[in-house]
Amino acid sequence: MSSLKRSFRYLKPYSKEATGAVILLALVVAANLSIPRLVQVIIDEGVAAQDLDIIIRTSLLMIVASILSALFMTGNTILAIKASRGVEADFRDAIFTKIQTYSFGNLDDFTTGQLLTRLTSDLNQVRLIITMSIRMFTRMPLTFILSIALMWITNRQLSIIMAVLLPITLTLVYFFIRVSQPLFRKVQERVDYLNQVLQENLTGIRVVKAFVRREHENNRFEKTNDELYAASVKINRNLGIFMPFITLLLNLGTVAVIYFGGIQVFRGTSSVGEIIAFINYLSSAMFSVIVLSSMAGQISAAEASAKRIFQVIDEEPKIKGKPEAVKPDSIDGRIVFEDVSFSYGADGGLPVLFDVNFVVEPGETVAILGATGSGKSTLVHLIPRFYDVNEGRITIDGWDVRDLELETLRKAVGISLQDTILFSGTIRDNIRYGRSDATEEEVISVAKAAQAHDFIMSFRDGYDSIVGQRGVNLSGGQKQRLAIARVLLIKPKILILDDSTSSVDVETEIKIEEALETIMKGSTSIIIAQRISTVLKADKILVLDKGSIADIGSHRELLESSPIYREIYDSQLGEGVQFE
Repeated sequence: MSSLKRSFRYLKPYSKEATGAVILLALVVAANLSIPRLVQVIIDEGVAAQDLDIIIRTSLLMIVASILSALFMTGNTILAIKASRGVEADFRDAIFTKIQTYSFGNLDDFTTGQLLTRLTSDLNQVRLIITMSIRMFTRMPLTFILSIALMWITNRQLSIIMAVLLPITLTLVYFFIRVSQPLFRKVQERVDYLNQVLQENLTGIRVVKAFVRREHENNRFEKTNDELYAASVKINRNLGIFMPFITLLLNLGTVAVIYFGGIQVFRGTSSVGEIIAFINYLSSAMFSVIVLSSMAGQISAAEASAKRIFQVIDEEPKIKGKPEAVKPDSIDGRIVFEDVSFSYGADGGLPVLFDVNFVVEPGETVAILGATGSGKSTLVHLIPRFYDVNEGRITIDGWDVRDLELETLRKAVGISLQDTILFSGTIRDNIRYGRSDATEEEVISVAKAAQAHDFIMSFRDGYDSIVGQRGVNLSGGQKQRLAIARVLLIKPKILILDDSTSSVDVETEIKIEEALETIMKGSTSIIIAQRISTVLKADKILVLDKGSIADIGSHRELLESSPIYREIYDSQLGEGVQFE
């Protein structure tokens, strides 16, 4: 089944609106095609017979038919828009809801720009085709079929002209579609890439300015824009060639009808009104073919868009909870890594972690040190199952994390990620993100623990101050402190701080550590740090080197036994300095 055809399943909840729209459209076609017949009556029975009553009555019928056509079309438009917009909204909900189920591994497979494109331009392409299917794709075939039938009824001999024109027209349409479809797909690909470039620049505009790369980015965007322009021009060039030929065929058909119809009129086998009605039906039939063929490219583009949308919807979350998952009443926080190895990507790739073994007892504070790329963040991401291990296992209180209910696991593990993300809204909203029912006293308490209260109160609106996009109106240290307050508010049994104080000065960091000792007493804490001063009081320090644990122990033990730790210590605090 094609992706576009599958998209129409989303029309099912709006079947009443769609059916009503199609019925009204059929009435529109009937009303419009009645007008040439009424014109025939006016000419043949009114004008030719000089009967004013027939002219007036038939003219009134034409006015009524026109008014009804307008009313039916208005109703069709309202119902079609309601149905197509409903499908669009349901599609958008389905895409967004599916993205929320993704694990980190799924999100590694899609860029932000790709997901935004699927939620915007791709979805708009599909909605447009669904709207057209309830309007043009129903109206044009119906108009074509009825026009052919009425031409046959009106004058069978002249209908031979249409029998000659139709194969030629369909042949031209076939070649137009065959040439244009790849171009429409190419245009959609160019639109995707243009959106990606635009999204990257809008997100990273400050980096662009900081590195004085405006000219480079302008050139990159201009190149992408020119490629889209060139592809669009090719399509419209083909359309520019195609349309005059179709118009030429229509005009030749009209001339042929007038010529042979004129002969019939001279012989008395036909009438002027009949010829005029036939020409109108011929124009309606040919116009329907023109409209349908011009939409072929849009169908191709919509098919490509629908395929990309269903790539997102059909993507299976790489992390799934088991139906028989364990849901313990409480978690003490004992963490054990047993022969854990991990690598990113479906093909395995080079291991980021291998043969990792250690134990964290309930209530302990464990610090993790290591060079950039040693696997520190990857290690802590495995605890709440953002990723699953390739080998070995991780247990919490004796349960394999893969056997625990995901919601229970992640509620027990509070993590402040390395990249500080804040949401639009107030400071209070951001702190209460994990616990929307938290009281004002609780919010203030954790803000004080994270050393954020003072700078929050320095703002005019205090906790009601609006956080700008991605926290742009806050410093790096302020954002980190809000992120720490946010994770403290949920009172996790296992707290993970992934380099969460890197932008905070040493004095503030010491105050945060002292507050954590009180507020997180009894909880297990895992802290990733770059500064040696951060880990001095930890019960246990893990030294990671190239994905494996090089050394493990307390600060004093590692000073004596670990060359790597000693090197880090001396490089930061000075050789010969001793901290107890």
